[in-house]
Order: sequence, then structure tokens, then C-alpha cells
Amino acid sequence: MKNYGKPANRIVYAKALSNDVKLFEIASPYIAQKALPGQFVVIRHREEGERIPLTIADLDRTKGTITIIFQEVGKTTKDLGTLKEGALLLDVLGPLGVPTEIERFGTVVCIGGGVGAAVIYPIAKALKSAGNRTIAIIGARTKELIILEDKFREITDELYLTTDDGSYGRKGFVSDELKRLIEQGCKIDRSWAIGPAVMMKAVANLTRPYGIRTIVSLNPIMIDGTGMCGGCRVQIGTETKFACVDGPEFDGHAVDFDLLMKRLSTYTREEKCALQSYEHERRLEPADKIKTSNSAL
Repeated sequence: MKNYGKPANRIVYAKALSNDVKLFEIASPYIAQKALPGQFVVIRHREEGERIPLTIADLDRTKGTITIIFQEVGKTTKDLGTLKEGALLLDVLGPLGVPTEIERFGTVVCIGGGVGAAVIYPIAKALKSAGNRTIAIIGARTKELIILEDKFREITDELYLTTDDGSYGRKGFVSDELKRLIEQGCKIDRSWAIGPAVMMKAVANLTRPYGIRTIVSLNPIMIDGTGMCGGCRVQIGTETKFACVDGPEFDGHAVDFDLLMKRLSTYTREEKCALQSYEHERRLEPADKIKTSNSAL
């Protein structure tokens, strides 16, 4: 294996895409050589840290790096977000999951909601490289949460932006923009939708009557990422599947989204308590200790 000059698992570049959305480029030559669009890694950033799955948003095989993008929503992601360039992650496991099926389908639409835009970016890029006419619809609650706009413009034939509050692009949801395209006669051969479960459900419900095959990437509770714990089980038609080894992508028209959303809320109370405790502890920490914890592990 080539020596890339950077210790594996070290953050070689860090950038804030918005107030609570962070991008890390991580030295991981083995994963960078093997990873394909749609796959993910499981990260543990410190000894007492939680294992969290994060999709590989981009990679550079020459540099031996992978890129992850995440939103700070709970204790672990907020703590992860404090790390700076040079910090060493304890574990980076991957690539995991079944890669996206990339073929020349014709006209494809890639729909990303919130941080789901980071997940769908490598898929859209690969679909364009395979010769597809690629349309992207990217949405967020407000303008500052729209991410990777410039990158999408480079690899798509058409790009549409939506915000819930109308602060950027068209006011409304990504499903509204998809509906507009369909009603205007756009012939769509396949679509991908990645984002909050409620968004993916809305897109799947919209495309079902038109017979547009819709692929979604699911984000259930996950622990080991190798199919052993069973925590990431989802209902696909009449079958129970594990998102970590059977997915994370599935036929959106077969997913039981109501069950998925119910399971996603299982630990809401515990997650809220953990976040409150973490934020309280951070407020009590001396500034020099916080600075040290941010720079290296």
C-alpha cells in the first residue's frame, strides 16, 4: 500500500458549511481505494464515544482521503464537531453497505433534503459520469442550510433549489419541485431521494402513481454496522432487512416509513437528556481544556 504521508483516521481538512453542518476530509487510504457511491463508514471519535454511521460524501483515491459531512444534532455529533484539523479519530470502519446501482438509465432525478444533499452528491456524480441526464433537487429549511450548491452545478444538467421559508430558490419542499417537473411532462426513468424520513416518504408517495422507480437511503438506529446487532432493521414489503448490510438503499415504494419513523424516535428522551448533560458540562469546562480537546485526541 502506498504511503500517503498522513496517519490514517486523521482529519486533514475541516470546514463549517453552516452554523451546525461540518465537513471533514479524513486520511483513510484503504477505504478511499475501495469505497463506491452509496456506501458509508462507522466512526467513533473517542474511547467513550458513540458509534455513528456517516455516508462517504466524496473521496480522493490519489490523496487517500474520504469526506464526510454531518449535522450537529445530538451529543456525539456536537462533540465530533468540536474537532479541528489534525485531530485523530479513534475508529473509522468501512466501506460499509451495498453500493448504489449505477447504470445508464436515461433521465434521473436526485433529490436531497438537508444534509441528505451530501449523501446524494456522489450518487448524482456517478450517474452523470455513466451518461445519464441528471437533474438534482436540493432543499433545506432555509438558505444557510443549502449545501454543496456549486458542486451540484458542476455535475448536473439541471439543478433546482427549494427552501421551506422561501429564503432561497423556490419556496416549498423538494417534493413540490418534483411534482412540478412531472406535471410539466418531464420523463423520469429513475429517481433517488435522500433526507429526513418524512421527506423520503413524501417523494415515494408522489412517484408511486407514475411508476417512477424511487430509491431511498435509510438511516435507522445503527450500532455495529455489520449486521450483528439487528438495531437497523427495517420493513421492506413483507421482509425484514438490515440497513447496514442489505442497504442502506431500498425501493422507496416498499419501505414501511411509519415503522421507520417510530423506531427513529425510540430514544428521543434519552438523546435529549444526553445532549443537555453534554452542553451543561461544556459550559463548566475551562477554556484551555476545551481548546486542548479540540486540537487532538
